[in-house]
Amino acid sequence: MDPVALTRQLVDIESTTGNEAAVVEFLGTYLSSAGLTVERMPVEPHRFNLFAHWPENPSPAVVFSTHTDCVPPFIPSSEDSTRISGRGSCDAKGILAAQVAAVLRLHDEGTGAGLLFVVGEERDSLGAQVANQNPRGSRFLVNGEPTGNCIALAAKGALRVEIVASGKAAHSAYPELGESAIDKLLDALETLRSMPLPTNPEIGATTVNIGIIEGGRATNIISDFAKAQLLYRLVTPSQPLRERIVAAVGKRAQVDFVLDIPYMRFRAVAGIPTMTASFTTDIPALSNWGEPVLLGPGDILVAHTERESVEKQELLEAIDRYLLIARQLLR
Repeated sequence: MDPVALTRQLVDIESTTGNEAAVVEFLGTYLSSAGLTVERMPVEPHRFNLFAHWPENPSPAVVFSTHTDCVPPFIPSSEDSTRISGRGSCDAKGILAAQVAAVLRLHDEGTGAGLLFVVGEERDSLGAQVANQNPRGSRFLVNGEPTGNCIALAAKGALRVEIVASGKAAHSAYPELGESAIDKLLDALETLRSMPLPTNPEIGATTVNIGIIEGGRATNIISDFAKAQLLYRLVTPSQPLRERIVAAVGKRAQVDFVLDIPYMRFRAVAGIPTMTASFTTDIPALSNWGEPVLLGPGDILVAHTERESVEKQELLEAIDRYLLIARQLLR
């Protein structure tokens, strides 16, 4: 198979989170035609994961895994002499193509590795959570995210927080009659922004991004509602930080923790360079699929941007590194 051609085919199928059905159906047909047994694992109506294995090996020791969804907006593929561009080219459809190529080559060598492709990684890891309730007896999970073909020794976790403030609406000409929810929210956010965050010498510092702020009714109305959504990138256990966030916000607003993914440490594989990842992955939600290894072609710094791309040579190198990982794990 041609991993470059497969990557372009996958990129050209729009699969933003929640809309993965078409690309998963394409993959199911593609893998079935290659001789693998394909199982569609329901997640939600019109959404499903895909598990593929060779008929003679329904419980492979090594399973390669990545996600089929992408962040918006859809960007179709393009290609020049050295790279493939388009939404998902490095996060994670190029990775997916390299994993398929590796599993086909391993089969030619007599090794029956499997494939697990999940939905929803870019939002809430829902597909991984469902897959974790349906393990297939694998001992190792080789997860794919853009690591520049290095083995990730660790990856940051994620704590998603919603801060909701309530107030009392009034005519803005008479602010003494109202109570501004926006003012409360801004005060709470300023306290959180100035709060020292944990560090970890192996991974780096905890970071926070205030990604969304909403609230108010009109410029001439004292706001009675305001909400902010924050994402902390974790390098330590989350519970002490959660307690500090609640204390910092105090009575000014309500704090809801809507997603909590722990930071992870992974094993190395001899002969492959290493790195640490500032992003999070589906791995914490796939604990029942075996000991994790994290590697994939592509640069995370161009993922989620209009410049997203992956080098063709990196795709080919990823296949060789996936083969090396599988051989060493099985040894």
